Amino acid sequence: MTAFVLVSGPFTGGWVWEETVRGLRAAGAEAYPVTLTGMGDRRDDAGSGTDLGTHVEDLVRLVDGIAATDVVLVGHGYGLHPVLGAADRRPERVARIVALDTALPQDGEAAVRSVPDPEVRAWLADPAGPGADGASVPPPERGGWPRWGSTEGVPAEALERLERLAVPQPAGTLTRPLCLTGAASALPVTGVLCTGNGSSIDLVQMLVESGPPQFRALADARVCFLELATGHWPMLSVPGELAMTLLRAAAGEGHRVKAPERVHEGADERADGVGRRTDGSADEPTAGTADRRVDERAHAAEVPTHLLPFLLDPPEASRERRGRVDLHLPDADDLGDRPRPAVVFVHGGPIAPDQRPTPRDSPFFLGYGRYAASLGVVGVTVDHRLHGLADYPRAAEDLAEAVGLVRADPRVDGDRVALWFFSTGALLAADWLAAPPSWLRCVAANYPAFAPLPGWGGVEARFRPVDVLGPESAAVPVVLTRAGREHPAFAATVQDFLDAAAENGVEVDLVDVPLGHHGFELTDPTDASRAAVERAMRSVLRRLRA
Repeated sequence: MTAFVLVSGPFTGGWVWEETVRGLRAAGAEAYPVTLTGMGDRRDDAGSGTDLGTHVEDLVRLVDGIAATDVVLVGHGYGLHPVLGAADRRPERVARIVALDTALPQDGEAAVRSVPDPEVRAWLADPAGPGADGASVPPPERGGWPRWGSTEGVPAEALERLERLAVPQPAGTLTRPLCLTGAASALPVTGVLCTGNGSSIDLVQMLVESGPPQFRALADARVCFLELATGHWPMLSVPGELAMTLLRAAAGEGHRVKAPERVHEGADERADGVGRRTDGSADEPTAGTADRRVDERAHAAEVPTHLLPFLLDPPEASRERRGRVDLHLPDADDLGDRPRPAVVFVHGGPIAPDQRPTPRDSPFFLGYGRYAASLGVVGVTVDHRLHGLADYPRAAEDLAEAVGLVRADPRVDGDRVALWFFSTGALLAADWLAAPPSWLRCVAANYPAFAPLPGWGGVEARFRPVDVLGPESAAVPVVLTRAGREHPAFAATVQDFLDAAAENGVEVDLVDVPLGHHGFELTDPTDASRAAVERAMRSVLRRLRA
């Protein structure tokens, strides 16, 4: 028999699962709706030391008392943190983990990192704030629940009950990091995605194909996905359908996404044993070519997308490192005594804080930095700290600091600077487009997101370039490179941006790559892609030198 352990998000208790529990039990399964210490009708059990560890212990004790052989742990929102903690402690007792409309946290990650309400994040992050003294986070006020996830589909009476029965969340449950040993890393995981909250299988596939490398774990054979057409609270909006979906998850049903199997054309050439000289002629195959062919193709196919070679081969340039900033400098003989314009390249994310190489040391940004330097301008790369959706303000601070450092360098013409954004890094363009400084001669963007993607409710409203354009934005031209095979979620924001730009008189130079994918410089190193990069760079330099 299957036993479901149901752990809900913040401010709630086991009562939110009542109708789903009835559906599970009617189907012959056991169901245990959990009210954690300090939550629901156990509010008075909380003490100053109540934290994530307390809630993990709650679940371990419960799992130890269940006789059923197949235990499925279901975590919703914050509830996924104690679920993973308990699974790590009792992996032999757990048959499957279900992540209900919630991203899987990693070892060392505190729940506060994914709290969607920026005011609560700031409240908990303040070392002198109430959260530092073990206080509790008050539940949302009336009308504030959508900040914690879409309430689409929740009946009015159910929403009223949610507001009425919600209790404060002990701060320590959100601020204590999750501690995982890896003991549960082989357990199967089902992600139940609520499309009304912006999640979908298509979005997961997009992240696996084009997102930061940590998302490739979602293509693991042990991970699958199911969808529910509702908001973030399916136990209140579609409880019967949720029960059926959980039963399907327990049975191992679900869609598995695939990692892209692309081989860089340069790897194909090497695998064929034929290199190319600078004059375009081919080297003759050497001895051992056939023996190496299979191994080299396999190696090329295994290289993560972000480590594929840049599609151009600019000469190496002198590189200086200053904190999070690298400056790629033109040849000393060309630099002379006169300062040069600068192009600041801004990566997307989120990027795992321990990812190596970091963006500025990746082939992609080394390539762009060197390419700019080879054309006589200073190429600047920045490792900003966009490690989670809540980190856009911090990343914006890092970018502003980097720009200040670059403009103060005597080798840089501080009145001639361009900012070039990539992918979701384009959300950081909002501040610069809202009130362009006089020294900003151009904003460039490749396959950008000009608004937070579906499900990115944790991004502050400030970072929406589609909404900030006004008459003053016309002072800075935009060079926009579009991938013809772009993901729909990105393409929709680009069209909204183009509409807003036209309305406000913003000049946009469009560079199209009709057959290109998101990140085409790595995934599609064709002549058309190279021509697009060269044209976009020429457009940026023309505006810098005007």
